[in-house]
Amino acid sequence: MIIKTNVDHLEASYSGRGLDKQTAQKYQAAHGYNAIPETSENPLVGILKGMWGSTPWLLEAAMILELLLGKGTQAFFVFALLLFSAVDGEIQESRAKKAVGTLHRQLSVTARLLRDGEWQYQSAKWLVPDDIVRVHAGDIIPADLEIIAGTVEVDEATLTGESKAILKEKGAALYSAATVIHGEAIGKVTKIGVNSTYGKTAELSRTEEAPGRLQKLLFNIVRYLAYVDVVLAVILVIAAVFRGTAWQELLPFLVILFIATIPISMPSSFTVANSLEAKNLTQEKVLVTGLTGIQEAASMDVLLIDKTGTITNNQPKVGQIKVFGQFSAQQILQLALTATDETAVDTVSVALVKAAATNHLVPFKRTKFTVFDPATKTAKASFVDNGQTQVVILGSPNIIAASVVLQPNLEHEVTTLASRGARVLAVALQTAKQAEIVGLIELVDQPRADAITSIKAVQDRGVRVMMLTGDTSYTAQTIAEQVGIGSRIGTLTDAKSDPLSFDGFADVYPQDKLAIVKKLQELGMVVGMTGDGVNDAPALQRADVGIAVASATDIAKSAAKIILTRSTLADIVKVIDGGHRVYRRMMTWTITKLSRTAQLAALLTLGFVFAGFFPVSLNLIVFIVIMNDCVTLTLGTDRAWPTSIPEHWDLGQLGKIAGIFAVSWVVVGLAMFWYYLEVAQLSNGRISTLMFVYLIYSAMTTIIMTRTRDHFWEYAPSKSVGWVVLLDIILATIMAITGFVTPQVSWLWVLTVVIIVIVATLILDWVKMQYYKKTGILGTERQK
Repeated sequence: MIIKTNVDHLEASYSGRGLDKQTAQKYQAAHGYNAIPETSENPLVGILKGMWGSTPWLLEAAMILELLLGKGTQAFFVFALLLFSAVDGEIQESRAKKAVGTLHRQLSVTARLLRDGEWQYQSAKWLVPDDIVRVHAGDIIPADLEIIAGTVEVDEATLTGESKAILKEKGAALYSAATVIHGEAIGKVTKIGVNSTYGKTAELSRTEEAPGRLQKLLFNIVRYLAYVDVVLAVILVIAAVFRGTAWQELLPFLVILFIATIPISMPSSFTVANSLEAKNLTQEKVLVTGLTGIQEAASMDVLLIDKTGTITNNQPKVGQIKVFGQFSAQQILQLALTATDETAVDTVSVALVKAAATNHLVPFKRTKFTVFDPATKTAKASFVDNGQTQVVILGSPNIIAASVVLQPNLEHEVTTLASRGARVLAVALQTAKQAEIVGLIELVDQPRADAITSIKAVQDRGVRVMMLTGDTSYTAQTIAEQVGIGSRIGTLTDAKSDPLSFDGFADVYPQDKLAIVKKLQELGMVVGMTGDGVNDAPALQRADVGIAVASATDIAKSAAKIILTRSTLADIVKVIDGGHRVYRRMMTWTITKLSRTAQLAALLTLGFVFAGFFPVSLNLIVFIVIMNDCVTLTLGTDRAWPTSIPEHWDLGQLGKIAGIFAVSWVVVGLAMFWYYLEVAQLSNGRISTLMFVYLIYSAMTTIIMTRTRDHFWEYAPSKSVGWVVLLDIILATIMAITGFVTPQVSWLWVLTVVIIVIVATLILDWVKMQYYKKTGILGTERQK
């Protein structure tokens, strides 16, 4: 798509015509698109990678050990478990890439280039060598360029790893994927696509994320489970020594004990939970560049919202114009237009250009021009009027007032305009004699229609909303009160000392936003941040949940984990709810993994200590591991509901509730084991079958109970979870009754196990509810 616009002063100063259409097509045929071809990995390679790593190595070592001990059947089941995990991991990884890959299909870098003598916007993929391109603050360099005119400061962190401003002047090289921090320049394309220095047009999507809080917690869970296994293994060895058990008989069980603990389904379960929400959010026009951004949203304590473009419509219109001295309102507007980049697409520039066009005004002929710099909040332009060189300065009243002659009633006029929620621009004129403010321009920008309801919805989820703005405190306070955020507006000093005592902060510079995010994080807050401009990028990247709004620059989008494609705050609520759903699914996984692993390991150990043999055979233990993992893999698709408070992972609390389930099931299991052994005097094989059925049944009901904080029957699971749970129960029952892989038992014995599990489940569900109420972590679930 080609978008033609007016040329600015820098473009007008370039005398060339750029490439013609025919030459560009010829170059493109020779050099291809300015893009990196997407590569797809062979699924077989992905599966093989899934069988390589610390966790697969443990399983492979166990498999080899089983073979050396002559346990071919057990070795086969271990291999089946390993292969199953690798295949499923590849499937889920492929699905996740498709979900996140939507970003590449819906976002593209645009370039301003000169073709056939006309400046126009096109997708950067159409660039070819020798094209003439203009870049300015906020742009990602679309290809390798050589500067022809202008000066820019760029950040080449994507190339060097160091984020710092580097000055580039005429003749210097600009590299693909670097970002323009300040200034503007015209350059000639030297290299594109795979031949560019960086090797890609832009890195807008970070599909590989550093582990988030949830992943780190899960790895801690594995570590604690390993400690439990070590303790139980020591007990087993001591018991074996006293009983005179041969090491050849004990070793396979020790191996299986550790296999049962290894979270072989953890990576896949985590990927499923996150990629499912990424897909759902994509359907809601919310793009996810990093899966960890979803899960962190559930724990978000504070959401920092940029006023302009997020709370307000970001479609300001010129309102009142206050004049000082002998100037007229039209003269003030003409001066402001002279200091405005007419080709810029930011809302302030658009508002001034539209107002000037309505009044049939044109700018003075500029002799020098400095575009608006968000760091200084000003723009400058020099022009000659009546033979005298003058400089017009446009920007923030507070900034300009610090270096010019002040009008007596300036503060009163600024306060009056700002108190209505308007943004105020000051226009100053500098001559050889002095510099003074000659007028004020009111930019009226109303809050979005959904701002009040959306902010309240975020607050209803226990998230504190705070506003950040570069406007004055008067403007900030007015808007914050209108949308229900609050009236306590502070300064940067307040933010650095006690940010939680305020509802927002005014006169915020780019570095201030980053400092505020860091301060809140130092106070233990999980921080969300919305933004749209180049000045928001550092804070977006630092925030736990960086959210770029629909109108965001390329830099802001590249820094954020979540990208909104619609101009509505309601989509932020969807991100938070999506995070809650991920949390609930993985909380179920965590509790059931802890309880089921402890239950199985304790029953094996205590059974051997008391009776001299393991209550469940090796073959059936492998079946238990595989069947349990089949269910936990589907937990990522389970129905889940958000709560009204931020979710914070507390391993101690989760360990306690898991311990309640584990201890209870172990007590019941040991009682059944004693009865089968001492009273019914069943054979070891039949006891193993009944204990296998018991472990499967109790594991399935534990999953159903832990997936909700209310009674388990109040919230039905997803079809996937429900069917897999049912299939596991049916398979275990058939195996027991028919004698498949295990000694056969009568259906009456199986029915007895069913009754015992049902009664225990009802009691445990009541205990669970009492525990949640007593600890105060019950939370209110909002059903949708």
